[in-house]
Amino acid sequence: MGQTMDQMKMLTQLRKAQKELKNEIVEVEAGDGAVVVQITGELKIKKVSLDSEKIDFDDIAELERWIENAMRDGYAKAQEIASDKMKPLMGALGNLGM
Repeated sequence: MGQTMDQMKMLTQLRKAQKELKNEIVEVEAGDGAVVVQITGELKIKKVSLDSEKIDFDDIAELERWIENAMRDGYAKAQEIASDKMKPLMGALGNLGM
């Protein structure tokens, strides 16, 4: 019975951490603010903004690179936040035989 209570407590903490990750938002930019991407701690894209005054529409390849860079950096930062938040809980769940 004790292990089941521990499991329930850890699952509750895991669910709480997952909810908190929904509210974590990473914002990154590329091209000196030409592209701004927001990604949640759940690794979902929240928003992509483009500043048309900073974009040379005759050089679409540059814009594509900025978008790729912003997405890559945003996902990396969001993954780091998620990992930091979940790591202690995942180790504890493993100790409970899950």
